[in-house]
Formats: sequence, structure tokens, C-alpha cells
Amino acid sequence: MNFEFWYMLPVAILVASVAMASGVEGATFFAPIFILGLKVSPEVAIGTGLLTEVFGFASGLTAYIRMKVIDYKLGTALLVVTIPLAIVGTWLGGRIDPDILKVVLGMGLLAVAMSFLRSPSPQEVASADNAIAEENQRPTKCLTAADGEKICYTVVKKGEGRFIAGIGALFMGMISTGLGELNGYFLLQRCRVPSRVAVATSVFVVALTAVVAATGHVVRFANAGGDEIATAISIATFTVPGVIIGGQLGARLGSRIPQHTLEKTLGVLFVIVGAFMLGEVML
Repeated sequence: MNFEFWYMLPVAILVASVAMASGVEGATFFAPIFILGLKVSPEVAIGTGLLTEVFGFASGLTAYIRMKVIDYKLGTALLVVTIPLAIVGTWLGGRIDPDILKVVLGMGLLAVAMSFLRSPSPQEVASADNAIAEENQRPTKCLTAADGEKICYTVVKKGEGRFIAGIGALFMGMISTGLGELNGYFLLQRCRVPSRVAVATSVFVVALTAVVAATGHVVRFANAGGDEIATAISIATFTVPGVIIGGQLGARLGSRIPQHTLEKTLGVLFVIVGAFMLGEVML
């Protein structure tokens, strides 16, 4: 067993906890860490980040399943679009020059940062939830959570939701990020899904789409041969157990830390990391 990357275990626990609490894809954190910190190629960083994310989101997903707040019908409708486009994104990622891929990733991180810095406050989210409840005097769908809360709503603008999710999935396959950040906002603000269901359903969609995208990258590593697959396995040996632990912690952490504060902090962090990513290419 190769212990070269042993320190990624505690790093992965921390990253997965924050990622699950905020609803951000874990690979959004891991890809820059692997590129800037471990100095691996963008292709290996993105593929390994997605592979790690699969286990982290799967761990957190079980927590949301137990909470019974996932809209499986809506999630399946989005997966019909996200899975094919994630495959296309994975194919594109393997054919783009590494420096260009770094630039795309850096720009993607800045876009994610902007979305967090402009994220709605708790009062705005509560207002949206109240508006959704008022709009749905005759809701078409109701979920009963494990804690007994009954959540009723009607999903609107389904086509727009699929389009946005598809764009996010394309970038997820290509640079490992985009789907989770776009999904949560549009499910609440545009599709009028209550926040609690929107977050859980987004995690469901991201987890299954990440499985497909990660599989595509791993297959490409295996076909390419050389050190790429060995490096990915060596890193994943420590990050996978870390995100399994962190995924469970993050689902609980999300209810203890003010979401708005967390998102603003991550927004500043991603601005810095995105700038470093772009600077590495330009300097």
C-alpha cells in the first residue's frame, strides 16, 4: 500500500464536511487541491476529484434518504438530461489542452464564487419558501419528511430546470464542478421547489451524475495506461475513506452552521483559488 498521500485523509474529511453542508460538489474543492497542492495534471485531478466526490455524496445521500425529503420523480427527470451531458463533458475534458482546462476550471471556480457571494440570505430563502406555500393552495405533490413535516408544492418551469441542470452536468464532466451550484438555486428560485427538498434532490442528482462522469474518467485513465491510473488510485485510497466520514458529518453540520455565512466564506475562498489557478497558467 502506498502511503505517499496519507495526509489527504484528514483533508478529505474536512472538505467533504464543508461540501455536504453547503451542497457544493466535493470535486470543486479537490480538483484545485490536486492541481495546486499535489501538482498532478488537470485530467487526473478532475477525474480523481469526481471519483472521490462519488463516495462523499453517496455517504451524504444516505442521510437525506433517511430524512425522506428527496423528490425522486423530479430527480429522475433531471437525470435523463444530466447523465448524457456529463458523458459529453467527460469526452470533451479528455481532448482539451491541459492549460486550457486549467483556465476553464479557474473561470468555473470564479463563477461558482460569484454565485455564492450573490446567494440569497436566510430571510430571502424563508420568503421564497413562504411564497411557494402561498402559491400552492392546490399543490400537485406532497412529501412527508421523517420528522413529520408535510411539504407540499407544484414544480414549474420544468424545461428551464432541465436546461440549467444539463449545462451544469456538461461542466461537471469537463471540469468537475457546476451541477450542484446551479441546481440548488434554480430548483428553489425558478422551479419553486421548497428549499429543504431542493437541496436533498440536488444531492441525489449530483451523486448519480458524478458516478457516470467519474466512470468515464477512470475508463480513460485505464485505456491510457502509464502512471495516471496509479496516481489516481494512490490519492483515492485516502480521500475516499475521508469523504465517507465527512459526508455523514456534513449532513449534520449543515443544520448547525448558518448557510448564508458558509456560502459567503466559500465565495471568497473560491475567488482566491480561481485566481491562483488562472495565475499559474498566465505566469
